[in-house]
Amino acid sequence: MDKPVHVLSDLFDQLGLPSDNDAIEAFIAEHRPLPESVLLADAPFWNEGQRRFLKEEWEEDADWVPLVDTLNTRLR
Repeated sequence: MDKPVHVLSDLFDQLGLPSDNDAIEAFIAEHRPLPESVLLADAPFWNEGQRRFLKEEWEEDADWVPLVDTLNTRLR
């Protein structure tokens, strides 16, 4: 069985954030650079539900991990 294929806009939808390309780019521009010492899920701009989702997906090595990693990289 194939793993679901997600794109960055799907991750933003999942996080309850505007997910069009301009909104994604604006979010990244607003919140970068995220210090290397701060884990993505611990960044101050997430609400509790977003933080929990990011931590759980990362810990479970879920199909969202490549996109979480992409977002993490783009915020650095």
